Amino acid sequence: MTQNSSATILIVDDTAENLHVLSELLRPQYRVLAATSGPLALRIANSLPKPDLILLDVMMPEMNGYEVLRALQDNDATRNIPVIFVTALAESSDEELGLRLGAVDYITKPIKPVVALARVRTQLEAKQARDWLQNQNGMLEAEVSKRMAENDLTQQVSIRALARLAEIRDNETGNHLRRTQGYVNCLAVSLKQYPRFSETLTDRYIDLLSRSAPLHDIGKVGVPDYILLKPGKLTPEEWAIMQTHAKMGSDAIESAEKDLQVQVPFLNIAKQIAHWHHEKWDGTGYPDGLAGDAIPLCARIMALADVFDALTSVRAYKALMPYAEARDVILAGSGKHFDPDLVEAFIANFDDFSKIGRQFSDAAQ
Repeated sequence: MTQNSSATILIVDDTAENLHVLSELLRPQYRVLAATSGPLALRIANSLPKPDLILLDVMMPEMNGYEVLRALQDNDATRNIPVIFVTALAESSDEELGLRLGAVDYITKPIKPVVALARVRTQLEAKQARDWLQNQNGMLEAEVSKRMAENDLTQQVSIRALARLAEIRDNETGNHLRRTQGYVNCLAVSLKQYPRFSETLTDRYIDLLSRSAPLHDIGKVGVPDYILLKPGKLTPEEWAIMQTHAKMGSDAIESAEKDLQVQVPFLNIAKQIAHWHHEKWDGTGYPDGLAGDAIPLCARIMALADVFDALTSVRAYKALMPYAEARDVILAGSGKHFDPDLVEAFIANFDDFSKIGRQFSDAAQ
């Protein structure tokens, strides 16, 4: 903490004699500033170095001490400067008023040097303690923010690393993760304006949804290569095995949740996405044949984003489709494959989808 001897004290009194007496008393130990009026005191209090303590007379012309104190407390820059009233008003009601307005202490005239010095020292020590605690809190908050940022980065890197396990085996590029993540975020932000979705799609939920999106196909690590990498059409038996990746993905995430022994919101969303992003609005999807609103919203959003990316990307079994044609396929799937409101939001934001697709194209990578 700062030593008391380095403290700056502002004395405010319209009487020169009173200023002289207090200055002579305090100057051996402190840096002393003086003001003969309220307006001048406010200007000095707003200047550097700011006073650590103000000794303020109450009875002054133009602007009395109570008015000066109110002005100090109305200003963020001076609000925390402690004020001791120094006045000849000795009634208890005057002292109560001063303390109620925010003064830290009350010294009556004529001044008793020992008493005045003791009260000044007490208030300076109290201010030093408050300043020290404030600095410590600031340092603690900065450290907490730093650790949270580090944890956030670690989480994002871990998600991407896990997702890449599935992507590498599936001969897809890392840009597939970026594109689908961008599509999901774009669609969710647009859907937030719909009353039907506004309660669910908070800013926090959208952030968690975007983080979770890259884990949608994590279950593909459990699908044999001869199926996952087959260039032609899958047999019914092979297709049945391919479909198991949805549940394998959600099971893997659920297992991680149990190991953590704590609820992690983004993992819950990731689990829903992995399990149900191949469900269809009309109930003909897999693995559970859910229909309509029974399909979690996060999975419905992921479904549209994933299909659009699959249509507009090269795969071992297909060429890419132009964005305009893919848009028409999505539109034709409204009410069948996709939630009609999601398709409506997709069409409204089609230019943004196209921009995301071009920005993170496989050619760009």
